Amino acid sequence: MVCYGQEEQVRRNKMELKRKEFTYRGKTLDELKKLDVREFAKYLRSRQRRSVLRQFQKIEEFVSRAKAKENKKGSVRTHQRDIVIVPGMVGMRINVYNGQKFMAVDIVGEMLGHKLGEFALTRARIKHGKAGVGATKGTKFKAKK
Repeated sequence: MVCYGQEEQVRRNKMELKRKEFTYRGKTLDELKKLDVREFAKYLRSRQRRSVLRQFQKIEEFVSRAKAKENKKGSVRTHQRDIVIVPGMVGMRINVYNGQKFMAVDIVGEMLGHKLGEFALTRARIKHGKAGVGATKGTKFKAKK
């Protein structure tokens, strides 16, 4: 028989087991944050790795500017949709331009290796209304006025 205090402890232990720590290719987020951009590129898939290795300076510059801006309590706004998300960006809120307005994107661990533009959609979801007069055979002979 389990006491009330032990029951609570057992429930907490089960919840901790369910909530696994985030890993990316076998590395925890803390280990990934210690790596620089080029070292992190080794863990990416080939398309993202090539992109990161070609523009690592641009990515490092963006991350340093974003951290400085975040420390000043300013919002980070960017038009650069092609930047690959690296561990230094995790936890930030970045406003990415979608061609019309800036969309707020909260960076989480699962986004590593994706590009910023993937999370700021450029096209609105289509909502179809009713068919207009004359659009179907049933309304072909209805008065249009």
